[in-house]
Amino acid sequence: MLLFSVLTAAVAPGVSLLTYLYLRDRYEAEPIHMVARMFVLGILVVVPIMVIQRGLQLWLGDHSVWFAFGESAGVEEFVKWFVLYHVIYNHTEFDEPYDGIVYAASISLGFATLENVLYAIYSPATFGTLLVRALLPVSGHALFGIMMGYYLGKAKFAPKHLSKYFIAISLVLPVLLHGTYDWIMITVRTNWMWFIIPFMIVLWIWGLRKMNHANSRSPFRFLVREDEIKL
Repeated sequence: MLLFSVLTAAVAPGVSLLTYLYLRDRYEAEPIHMVARMFVLGILVVVPIMVIQRGLQLWLGDHSVWFAFGESAGVEEFVKWFVLYHVIYNHTEFDEPYDGIVYAASISLGFATLENVLYAIYSPATFGTLLVRALLPVSGHALFGIMMGYYLGKAKFAPKHLSKYFIAISLVLPVLLHGTYDWIMITVRTNWMWFIIPFMIVLWIWGLRKMNHANSRSPFRFLVREDEIKL
């Protein structure tokens, strides 16, 4: 019974955040099965990511900067981006800018959820530590996904000469943000909350603005307004 409660506490943050981001889609909600598919893919990429990270650690070591920006952030964000780009980017359901945020957050939170479950199983997790993980690494993955998805959404609907630029940002920006988060957690031994909490607050404000901006560029907003006028 205790194990079930701990696992529920480990799964709840990722599912709750994904539900929130899904419901923020104002105009054309994505099919549930597509969102679930990306969430499951996020779970499935955990194993290959762990294998790649272990290989890089044995080959190149794990000094702080390399671990934060390369082995951890670089590998995780690249694999998520690679799957997202090849599975969703050209899919017919990706038909408005906010869709990029929903799908990127789905794969990111699938990854974060399994990571949280593994932590709960193999570490002496308490509800307090799981709460901290919900507020920090799990929400961090959601925010990195928001940034990735926002710029993939911009790339999808931008002119061709700008599309590659936004695609590059959709990979580089999450790596830099994720790497900065990891670097703070690795190098700041005491009073780390004085650094990570402001960082997360800035990310949330930035992420919410990106979400609002993506929604404001939906091609379906005009259809909704026409229906409201008719009513």
